[in-house]
Amino acid sequence: MAQILIIDDDRVIRRTLKEILEYENYKVDEAGDGMEGLVKIKTTNYDLVFCDIKMPRMDGMEVLDQALKIRSDLPIIMISGHGTMETAVDAVKRGAFDFIAKPPDLNRLLITVRNALDKSVLLSETKVLRRKVNKIKEIVGSSPGILKIKETIERVAPTEARILITGDNGTGKELVARWVHEKSRRVDGPFVEVNCAAIPSELIESELFGHEKGSFTSAVKQRIGKFEQANGGTLFLDEIGDMSLSAQAKVLRALQENKITRVGGGDISVDVRIVSATNKDLLREVEENRFRLDLYHRLNVIPIHVPSLNARKEDIPLLVKQFINDICVEYNTKAKIVAAGALRELQRINWTGNVRELRNVIERLIILSDKEITEQDVLTYVTPSYSLNSASNGSDGLVSDDLYERFDKLQDFKDHVEKIFLERKLQKHSWNVSRTAEEIDIQRSHLYNKIERYDLRRDA
Repeated sequence: MAQILIIDDDRVIRRTLKEILEYENYKVDEAGDGMEGLVKIKTTNYDLVFCDIKMPRMDGMEVLDQALKIRSDLPIIMISGHGTMETAVDAVKRGAFDFIAKPPDLNRLLITVRNALDKSVLLSETKVLRRKVNKIKEIVGSSPGILKIKETIERVAPTEARILITGDNGTGKELVARWVHEKSRRVDGPFVEVNCAAIPSELIESELFGHEKGSFTSAVKQRIGKFEQANGGTLFLDEIGDMSLSAQAKVLRALQENKITRVGGGDISVDVRIVSATNKDLLREVEENRFRLDLYHRLNVIPIHVPSLNARKEDIPLLVKQFINDICVEYNTKAKIVAAGALRELQRINWTGNVRELRNVIERLIILSDKEITEQDVLTYVTPSYSLNSASNGSDGLVSDDLYERFDKLQDFKDHVEKIFLERKLQKHSWNVSRTAEEIDIQRSHLYNKIERYDLRRDA
């Protein structure tokens, strides 16, 4: 049953509309002025709102603006006994679904209500389908930290405020950023991600702002940068703490003036919302002169911290259930049962790789266990002591049987080990290619070639 709110200072009008709508089997609430109406909109998920224009305390047009900030997809029908064509046009331009003059024509009123509710249903279905197409996963968990994140997203996503997401690697910072975009008024615009740690410092400016043909030696054609690609949408600057100081200065200007400059070109206006993320303490980076304080304050309007998995182990059963469903669908296999003892053992583990590591472990258990994932399976295939003991004493287990016996040729074995080694080192340095190449003592270009050769990809 659809729930409708009527905001009008005229009690007779409210009663009349309520009787008509309740006769049509709609559930109806009332508010005597705009302030009361906004409070109810914040606390109740209405399907439709009727709002008078001329009211004390708060004008109906102001109510319209504030209500759409709370819920951008809320259908609002403006009603007035003193309305003109100019008023009606202005209301629709500002986001109202329609305008109806008092006293309302019954047939037109009911048709408008049905059309508004149909549109609301279509918008909801479109959002669900978009999430399925874009494969946006739910933020799983009921721990206080996760509930706070969900509440913050609901509150700040419809605004234009910049958001800085902090947290360790593998906690799900990108997922939070995607949900900010999904809940924002820019949801129909693009979501563009830039991994600042994976782009060489000498290329970051071209990557972000683009370049004109011939602006430097290898610029054989014009390139549209990430800021322009995200125009009208959201730009997610992942690992912002790894951005060079020169690029930080250009980003600061873009945020201040809403303008960018292509390399070798002129100024271009952009309309972009910035969401950034980092696993670093940016204030410490500021103290050590590796990050600009003025940029930090520009980015950190709304801080969101994503807790580590060790800090929210009560969410592990929910995450395990979600991962089993997702992975078994991918493998086209029947979902496996997880024994209570297995869940308890998983909750005892120190998850240094956070949610990302847990997903990989669940995938391993699905492959290696029988119909039910047991406590013994976790002890055998997950705990660090298993891998170390198997490797050192040659006992039967995953390392000895699965690794050493899998390869007949030495080169295949070396390639496999090298791939694992490079992936671990890249994860250690948050996919900062320059730092990784420096630690393992190879040229950066050589490391790029190996990343491409082994098809290494950074997890979401």
